[in-house]
Amino acid sequence: MSYIGKTPTSVPLTSSDITDGIITSAKIANGGVETVDIADANVTAAKLASGTVQNQSAFKNIIINGDMSLAQRGTSSSSNTTGGYVTCDRWLADIDTQGTWTLSQSTDVPTGQGFANSFKYDCTTADASPAAGDKINLQQRLEGQMLQYLKKGTSSAESTTLSFWVKSNKTGTYICELQDLDNTRQISKSYTISSANTWEKKTITFAGDTTGAFGNDNARSLDVIWYLGAGSNLTSGTLNTSWGSRTNANRAVGQVNLADSTSNDWYIAGVQLETGTSASDFEFLPHDVNLGRCQRYYQKTFEYSQAPVDNAQKFEYHFIEPYSGGSISGLISYFSVEMRVQPTVTIYTTGQSANGTGKVTLYNGGWGNATASVQGGSTTKCVHFDTALSGTKLAQFNYEASSELWL
Repeated sequence: MSYIGKTPTSVPLTSSDITDGIITSAKIANGGVETVDIADANVTAAKLASGTVQNQSAFKNIIINGDMSLAQRGTSSSSNTTGGYVTCDRWLADIDTQGTWTLSQSTDVPTGQGFANSFKYDCTTADASPAAGDKINLQQRLEGQMLQYLKKGTSSAESTTLSFWVKSNKTGTYICELQDLDNTRQISKSYTISSANTWEKKTITFAGDTTGAFGNDNARSLDVIWYLGAGSNLTSGTLNTSWGSRTNANRAVGQVNLADSTSNDWYIAGVQLETGTSASDFEFLPHDVNLGRCQRYYQKTFEYSQAPVDNAQKFEYHFIEPYSGGSISGLISYFSVEMRVQPTVTIYTTGQSANGTGKVTLYNGGWGNATASVQGGSTTKCVHFDTALSGTKLAQFNYEASSELWL
């Protein structure tokens, strides 16, 4: 008779009878192992091959749009000195007076990995001597209620592994950070770009933090940060490579200055943050699933490929049949998916009439317009516009709605 890894010393099998990492999905027939067949507490994480059992989240990748494939706002933004959410969905460029940058969704990607896009930082105005408070970084900010399975703040806190592809003409030391906003804690790790202008895969493991739980709500709890430059306020101490109270001087020690030349650029692709101490293959999602996850934070009435602008040729229509009194005041537009919080809404003119920004185009035998404002009836599921519609047969408009994690 053959056995799994070792000849058993007891019946039923116990943990000591099974070689670590030998049980894979392929070794288990459907329905082949039932609860009664396993002694309590004998199947441990060490006995399972990496990836055999997934975490409690619907997606193993905590990062949203990690393949940089979605860019609802547009594919490029130039002359950035402050950054913001400007191109690839869910990615925040944080620039604090250190250089000027073009930020873009690039098609330069690592060969043979299945990626179509990367996020690119391109320096257009250099800053070789940053002030103490200067910084440049790329972030993804995450809600606490989506991180509860990490069990942060308990003795069972999960380790996480961050993997990504990176490329730059500027070699040297770069810093990645996890920042816990709920408990003012952080941990930083360094990685090295060894070869100029060459895609390299990096893997960084962060221990679980047994201090301070994430809030179980829709507020900002965790920032995942890639530094590209920083002044002395963030670099004058000792790099904090273990979880601890946030001390700014210890957050980005050793970071190169990507802003020191207009020849410098930096690309990142295939970003994945997952539980465990090793990196698995990147989790590709269908376009509609990825888009729906992003639309919780930002969506628009424009077609996907159309960046929000005035006078776009395609827009949202509302056909209106006035009731007997002949007057309706207000329009309701329902969001594609429920948003994180009631969003900030910006209205765009459609160009059918000589209307200005923030106006809705109306038709009642001829084109006209009316000023619209967002009303208190708006929710995370819809936006309510207050506008004069007396006798109107048709209304058309465009808007964008944002509930990004700013604070």
